[in-house]
Amino acid sequence: MSLDITVPTFGESITSANVARWHKADGSIVSKGETLVTFETDKVSSELEAPADGKLSIIVPEGTEVAIGAVIASIAEGATAAASPAPAAPAPAAAAPAPAPTAAPAPAPVVAPAPVLVAPTPEPVSAPAAVAIDGRTTRKKMSMLRRKIANHLVNAQQTAAILTTFNEVDMTAVMNLRKSVQDDFLKKYNVKLGFMSFFVKAVVQALKDVPQINAMIDGNDIIENHFYDIGVAIGTEKGLIVPVLRDCDRKNFAEVEQDILNYAAKAREGKIAMEDLQGGVFTISNGGVYGSLLSTPILNPPQSGILGMHTIQQRPVAVDGKVEIRPMMYLALSYDHRLIDGKEAVTFLIRIKECLENPTRMLLEM
Repeated sequence: MSLDITVPTFGESITSANVARWHKADGSIVSKGETLVTFETDKVSSELEAPADGKLSIIVPEGTEVAIGAVIASIAEGATAAASPAPAAPAPAAAAPAPAPTAAPAPAPVVAPAPVLVAPTPEPVSAPAAVAIDGRTTRKKMSMLRRKIANHLVNAQQTAAILTTFNEVDMTAVMNLRKSVQDDFLKKYNVKLGFMSFFVKAVVQALKDVPQINAMIDGNDIIENHFYDIGVAIGTEKGLIVPVLRDCDRKNFAEVEQDILNYAAKAREGKIAMEDLQGGVFTISNGGVYGSLLSTPILNPPQSGILGMHTIQQRPVAVDGKVEIRPMMYLALSYDHRLIDGKEAVTFLIRIKECLENPTRMLLEM
């Protein structure tokens, strides 16, 4: 009996998927529950397991975009490794050494090449990932995720009145606090206290103080959000994704850090789900991990604001009339000027600055 393998449903808005990788070769014997194939959509990657034991016959090669529900392979149930006669071949070799020493060396080399039989099978259906046009350029198909990112960013630029305001924050207090409690924090929560949890909690406090930022435009209506689901941009090999940390106002620093680690692990494994990326009210993007000094982040529609973090630099600053060297970070807030006025945007960014420069007050929501 032959069982068809079809492209599963990933969500209402997803109509096609890319066959990113076959984990089993065409004609191989698979077991129920083994990972067969990885799909890539314009939002997430997902793996499909074998529904039954049998022999795999691949119909659609890697790199092909197919519609949801399309048949990409089949499994012939009942087929097993015993169907292959190859293991029986070495049997006559056991009797060969008995007659004479002169005849023994001859058959021995014949057995050695047997493993080479598997050489032609590694990826018989793989489509070339890139096509070399000449020695100077290479053409390859844009991934569905990269196409989605491109369309999303262009749409943001074309539909919103994006404006960016800047400020800088002295990270001395946050760095000293992290250093003083890091060991105890790690022992208690089994997770390190990073910078991102401070920024997430600072954003939550700023959203409470300037609620106009926690809103979005829908047609001719303004939707005001009364929850605090914060998106954190994560760079992956396949592109930028923004998983959402839920109810950040109700979570402590350790819970925020653990959520970020969990999402980072899921992103590396390609297991980010659709629901992980939906419903955020504000986004934080950390270009500082790549060394960025300053940037103008692009909105993540339909959200009305995004905060850009940057690298920490030791710079001379004036402190109480004296020049001191302090760890400084530039902050950038991009916002939709259709909804948010400059006064509100500047107040929001200054509130984040105050929270980070006085983190103990932030813990008290002051």
